[in-house]
Amino acid sequence: MKAVTISKTNTEPTYHNASVTDIPKPELTEDGQALLDVHAVSFNHRDLWIRKGQYPVFLGADGVGRIAEVKGNSSKHKVGDRVVVMPSTGWDKDPRGPEEAYYILGGGHVNGIFSEQFVAQQDDLFKAPDHLTDAEAAALPLAGLTAWRAVFTKGQVRQGQNVLITGIGGGVALLALSFCVAVGANVYVTSSDDAKILKAVSLGAVGGANYKESKWGSHLQRLAGGEPFDVVIDGAGGDGVKTFTQILRQGGIIVCYGMTVKPKVDYTMAAVLRNIEIRGSTMGSRVEFKEMVDFVAKHKIKPAVSQVWPGLESAEEAFNVMRAGSQFGKLVLSMKNSSKL
Repeated sequence: MKAVTISKTNTEPTYHNASVTDIPKPELTEDGQALLDVHAVSFNHRDLWIRKGQYPVFLGADGVGRIAEVKGNSSKHKVGDRVVVMPSTGWDKDPRGPEEAYYILGGGHVNGIFSEQFVAQQDDLFKAPDHLTDAEAAALPLAGLTAWRAVFTKGQVRQGQNVLITGIGGGVALLALSFCVAVGANVYVTSSDDAKILKAVSLGAVGGANYKESKWGSHLQRLAGGEPFDVVIDGAGGDGVKTFTQILRQGGIIVCYGMTVKPKVDYTMAAVLRNIEIRGSTMGSRVEFKEMVDFVAKHKIKPAVSQVWPGLESAEEAFNVMRAGSQFGKLVLSMKNSSKL
């Protein structure tokens, strides 16, 4: 069986080697497991960080496939079902955080899914929405779960609210946009690329601002007719909180699901006096994952896919696109056995 694996390099700066290698076919060892024929997988920035030495050496948290074999009796799944994989383990239903040791697939403690076949617990498999292609389904799990928890569990977004989503173009931000639009929120976005803002508008955003401009916060307020924002969904970190504090309502919420710009934020006394909350949000529980998949199916939401390559052998090309940061949506590898791409 072929899989994308990482081997250590001694170059500076660190960028570990990624290659397609032959590894033993996984076997079902206990009741409740299922063997998947993987149809498509998608990349997350986390996979890039692994290559930069910030994580252990196994790749891949996102994938879709068909069940080839099950072990033990199961009323939930059968051979032939097309399923998406819960991208983490150790978190069942507690809305506050994981109940057990929590691991994302491909993080060293749990095998990654960048392979032709993959073994998962049947409880971690969920029927892929019928309206999605394999590429779109592969783009859903990690970004969808992260966006769902950020928007609804932590952000408490609802109809009629003004919501700002920063850094539009990434998988999480785009799915957060789709979720907010689906419930009737007024969504605004930021980006350093005006073309990405226009694409976001075509997907339902009201408008957006280029954060490279000196007064981008004032621009957003004008777009919103002078009304304050209720929620910010932020994956950047850094100095943005200063502007968020100025445009949020009293008691507004900032949900931080990542810090790609700078690994800290400046939470000032001005934010305290205005009762503004910063809420950290990472991934989510199995219950939230099911809620997200059901919501996507109900509202016929489609994850944005920027580009699809054939086969695991194309992984290096996808990594190069991710390093350049030019994509709008997820980067996907399709397998030869895929049936819907």
